[in-house]
Amino acid sequence: MSIIGHASEPQGRARALLGLSGFRRLLGTRLLSQLSDGVFQVSLASYVVFSPERQPTAGAIASAFAVLLLPFCLCGPFAGVLLDRWRRRQTLLYGNLIRLVLCAGTAWLVLLKVPTPVFFAAALLVTGVNRFILAGLSAALPQVVPDTLLVSANSIAPTMGTIASTIGGGAAFVVQLVLPAGPEANAALLVLAGLGYGSASLAARTMSRDLLGPARGPQARQPLHQVIAETAAGLLDGVRQLVRDSRPAAYALAAVTVCRFCYGLLLVLLLMLCRNSFSTPGDQSAGIRWLGLALAASAAGFFTAAVVTPWATRRMGVGGWLVCCSALAAVLTPALGLFFTPLPIMAAAYLLGLFSQGAKISTDTVVQTSVDDAYRGRVFAVYDVLFNGSLVAAAAVAAALMPTSGRSVVVILVSALLYALTALGYGLTLRHSKPSAPVPCPVSSSV
Repeated sequence: MSIIGHASEPQGRARALLGLSGFRRLLGTRLLSQLSDGVFQVSLASYVVFSPERQPTAGAIASAFAVLLLPFCLCGPFAGVLLDRWRRRQTLLYGNLIRLVLCAGTAWLVLLKVPTPVFFAAALLVTGVNRFILAGLSAALPQVVPDTLLVSANSIAPTMGTIASTIGGGAAFVVQLVLPAGPEANAALLVLAGLGYGSASLAARTMSRDLLGPARGPQARQPLHQVIAETAAGLLDGVRQLVRDSRPAAYALAAVTVCRFCYGLLLVLLLMLCRNSFSTPGDQSAGIRWLGLALAASAAGFFTAAVVTPWATRRMGVGGWLVCCSALAAVLTPALGLFFTPLPIMAAAYLLGLFSQGAKISTDTVVQTSVDDAYRGRVFAVYDVLFNGSLVAAAAVAAALMPTSGRSVVVILVSALLYALTALGYGLTLRHSKPSAPVPCPVSSSV
């Protein structure tokens, strides 16, 4: 297979990528894995937010975010050091198998009606393995895609994964509406998620063991006990590499972390509006329907970002598009969010999905093109930790600022201000740095 010629149309870029066998297999693994993530996440949301016996507050939601994510914000970088030493294909294969077993065990605990902390502990393990899976998927992408197609690959692969997660969540919402409310419905969703993870493991098995790297540089493969002993030193080396030799990646990570914080604020606001304002607090089905509609609007935004981002980056650069996404979010968040009514909020969900995914695609590309492959896995693990840490912090802030109804002018205005400061700050780093080479036009493939 050879990669030749130029293609300016999205269809040509998609054909070029789908002509790459490694990309197709990695994409299939991602889609099955993230489809199952959507089912799993809805099972958690149903248990924590939409159970008929619970009347959650913003504080309760923040506590759930912290229980699920905060431990992995602390240990995530250590996972990255391991990820740079393990075969990424093996991580995808066995990681998804482990999640299959954990989901089955968690479903059993739900049927036993164990105390909430026990349920959270089991869910914590599933979410923890996911840190390896997502970081591995992103770090492996440059191994199966040439540099000239990375922007398009980052538009298609993570975005399609996010859409798959949304589709999985939507299907889980339908199952939740059909089945009687109770532990049996939550257990059924967990079993479905586990089966999906098993399918993702089978998809990963179709790739050769060494296809996804990491590249074996001067660092020799070490026994596990030595790796654990040197994890702290290895992580420090990765941070030094990021700050000293990969300033563009460091600036982009800082910008997308603030954007993620804003997204977390607005996510808690959306949950509270769907649960307590757009429907009566006791009407579980109505709350699930509103949240499902919001997720569908966000999925449409993610899909639009996949189409628009390659076009936008060719015209304004990868960094310029990140600035544009932040600036537009700063303007449109208060313009639509301050109505606190369903139609403007659904429009905001679509646009924030577009801008959030556009910023993430840009950041993925900056990290992949400016960080050496020997460090890329741990940098993406740090990236993942920043995402989760900012979400936990946002949930905690939202708990302090937000009423139970979700109608918080303060949250809307704070989010808009932070988006604006991100656009300004990151834009200044672009002005004071050397002009980067233009993003190459994606190319088509021929067999």
